[in-house]
Amino acid sequence: MKRILLEILLVLGIGGAGYYGWSQSKAFQGADGQLQALTEQVAASEEKLKDAEKAQAEQDEKLKALAPKAQQFDAVQGAFSGGQVLGDLEALYAKQKSLSSERQLGLGVVRLLTKGPQDEGALQAFQKTLEQLDWKNNQKIICATQNALAVAGKEVKVLAECNTPPPLPVPAAAAAADKAAGDKAEKKGGHGGHAHWDYEGEMGPEHWGKEFPTCAKGKAQAPLNIAGPLERSQSVLTPGYKSGALEVTHNGHTIQVKGTAESKLRVDSKPYELVQFHFHKPSEEQIDGKPMAMVIHFVHKSEEGNLVVLGVLVKEGNENPGIQTIWQHMPTEPGTQLAEGVRFNPGNLLPREKDFWSYEGSLTTPPCTEGVRFFILKTPINMSRAQIAQFPFKKNARPVQPLNGRMIQSN
Repeated sequence: MKRILLEILLVLGIGGAGYYGWSQSKAFQGADGQLQALTEQVAASEEKLKDAEKAQAEQDEKLKALAPKAQQFDAVQGAFSGGQVLGDLEALYAKQKSLSSERQLGLGVVRLLTKGPQDEGALQAFQKTLEQLDWKNNQKIICATQNALAVAGKEVKVLAECNTPPPLPVPAAAAAADKAAGDKAEKKGGHGGHAHWDYEGEMGPEHWGKEFPTCAKGKAQAPLNIAGPLERSQSVLTPGYKSGALEVTHNGHTIQVKGTAESKLRVDSKPYELVQFHFHKPSEEQIDGKPMAMVIHFVHKSEEGNLVVLGVLVKEGNENPGIQTIWQHMPTEPGTQLAEGVRFNPGNLLPREKDFWSYEGSLTTPPCTEGVRFFILKTPINMSRAQIAQFPFKKNARPVQPLNGRMIQSN
């Protein structure tokens, strides 16, 4: 009996020891899991710390680079702190009934430097500047001023372009609407299967808006009547056209010559590839209310898809050899003709002087998409009366459009 009891106790002891060992093993496993989790958290924290240290180092470098600029600003502000320059400037400007945008901007800057960002007069000067000034030619100055006033707690509406890259001139929705309108009108057909719009009659410019809404509702349409007052332009044009194969198209609306990738127009050092150039009779742009005999529109496109049109006005005069070359290979009916063995340089159609007027506009033909920047050269080129008469369209010019608050610039 004692033997049996001893065996039972032995079994219970062994079982208890086994359970204790098993429970301790589970506990250790749990502890190992917790330790591993903590180790991973520490590693992640170390990575975050490294990233934070890297970001801090980059920030320190930026601050270090800004230090000289801050010193320069302090020096300039110190020079104006006495207020004498501001007093003289205000006394001088008080004699004038109105101030140009550049003077408004200058007055605002001097007030800001003299009295600080809390000066209401500086804010008013900058607001007047924004009403008058084309920000594209003074963007850095205006953005810096707007951001400075905003940081100072002023309720300033900062231009979107001061925070983000300038948007493409044609919003996606507008471009899609224009394309849809074009597709719809194209299906309806037109004269000879080519024109779904025209320059006269039931499909003339006054009716374009029925199929192409932007033509009627757009607020920045082209062409314009070029007349004062004019804003000063700081833009620089650099044409760089190269010789290429001569390909001439009669598209039912105009005569068009294909451009080449090698031919570019640089606007403030930014390149725009020459896509094509075409002709309008009479000139679409008017000068003080009067059109010229013709105009050539050189259409350029940037890598981002932005359009720039360089306009060359044409007056009646001597025969133009470059025009004669194009006319000799011009189709008399809709179609395209490649002049075999003929090389042509579009630069031969530009005047020597490159002074210009500039404005923001649109395509001058349907779908009238806006966001097109125009540069119209002030100096016309000559074409003979016979050459003008040889152009196969009696009239293919859209009437001038309302300014709607836009300013025309002049260099």
